[in-house]
Amino acid sequence: MFCADRQRVAGIKLQDVRNRVLRPLDIRARSLLFPTAEADPPYCYRCPLNLAYPSCQMACLDPIERILKERHRELAGFIIEPLVQAAAGMLTSPPGYLKRVRELCTKYDVLLIADEVATGFGRTGKMFACQHEGVTPDLMTISKGLTGGYMPLAATLTTDDIYEAFLGTYADFKTFFHGHSYTGNPLGCAVALANIEVFQKEKTLARLQLKIKTMARLLQPLKQLPHVGEIRQQGFIVAIELVENKNTKKPYPLKERVGHRVAMEARRKGLLLRPIGNVMVLMPPLSTSLSELRRMVEILREAITTVTLLPASD
Repeated sequence: MFCADRQRVAGIKLQDVRNRVLRPLDIRARSLLFPTAEADPPYCYRCPLNLAYPSCQMACLDPIERILKERHRELAGFIIEPLVQAAAGMLTSPPGYLKRVRELCTKYDVLLIADEVATGFGRTGKMFACQHEGVTPDLMTISKGLTGGYMPLAATLTTDDIYEAFLGTYADFKTFFHGHSYTGNPLGCAVALANIEVFQKEKTLARLQLKIKTMARLLQPLKQLPHVGEIRQQGFIVAIELVENKNTKKPYPLKERVGHRVAMEARRKGLLLRPIGNVMVLMPPLSTSLSELRRMVEILREAITTVTLLPASD
């Protein structure tokens, strides 16, 4: 059994596969299923406990500790997207949350699995999001930024302890036999090596710091827009949650497709955005120039204003 932060808004997870794909197909497919334990991720803007950070002392961790304490003997691991839960609406965790999860997993002897597919390779301002809180996971998945987006490639990293559990003589029969038909594609690996070399030669992480600070400064005025509820930023990941009523945090009805309309308006002006419901996601390329950043935020502001303040054209 695995334990994980529950995705609140969107995203593909085992629960979706179970309910939407396997059950309608064939009873034999149910043999592929296994139970999972889930806990709500931190969502400080809409805290389900009606608390506020930091006085809350991260009470949202209590259900996680309860699960780990009661079921640690049957848990294979705890899976988390460090610092930012992407497909759930770019929910950012409060400082110290990830470190505390690591401590709880260590306390109850549960493997911590960090999904750094979206957050890895500089996206949060460090090479990996876990580094922000000095956390070393037991397993880490990486992809996307590994090749700079030029080739599909993913890798699973682990500790010496886990690696050596599958190490032995032929007679020990410890080999981890599970594999993939296209593992180790030489072209994909060559692209990844070239990408890492560029990272080092161009000092990508060092040059990114000014861009992150500039982005934060450019986004400040958008907080005053009447239908911008919250702006969440972690490095070069930005999420803008649009609301119908700023005072009550009342969300727009999804049927109004406000996020989609803002994305289409921005596209007409030359900026590609991803809407997750009413949350606008902006993840500029790490190579973006300062002038391009300014133009991106300008278009974003124009698109939000056009859709939320002006009468709909249809």
